[in-house]
Amino acid sequence: MTPDAIALLRESFAKVRPISDQAAALFYGRLFEIAPEVRPLFKGDMAEQGRKLMATLSVVVSGIDDLPALLPAVRRLGARHAGMGVTAEHFAPVGAALIWTLDQGLGEDFTPPVRTAWTEAYQLLAGVMIAAMEQAAPADEGSFGRIAGVAAS
Repeated sequence: MTPDAIALLRESFAKVRPISDQAAALFYGRLFEIAPEVRPLFKGDMAEQGRKLMATLSVVVSGIDDLPALLPAVRRLGARHAGMGVTAEHFAPVGAALIWTLDQGLGEDFTPPVRTAWTEAYQLLAGVMIAAMEQAAPADEGSFGRIAGVAAS
């Protein structure tokens, strides 16, 4: 990612941080609306899940400029998701829900360059997670590498 894209991620996430509880609720509401099949994967307290989501995004945004240091944690996250029933196909609606949430939360500050930066970051990290999932639990039907359309909605 370029330094400009990283700056856009950080600036925009700084605006989301104060509304993190609402952003997480918007995210999961949208995710379950566009991909109801993923709802059973979330068995715990959704408020706590939302806090974990926002903490993960915070770590990613803080560490995105040092990918060699960040990627091992992203790989571990992907490997953990492999055992939770997550599939590569789930990443597209998650990305779409994330982009929609940012659009809702940032309003006019969610400019095309900000959207592009978030989409690029999500696709990069989703690809790493999917590869880690594939290594942790090889698929029976082809590669997990398909993330076309991620965050396009």
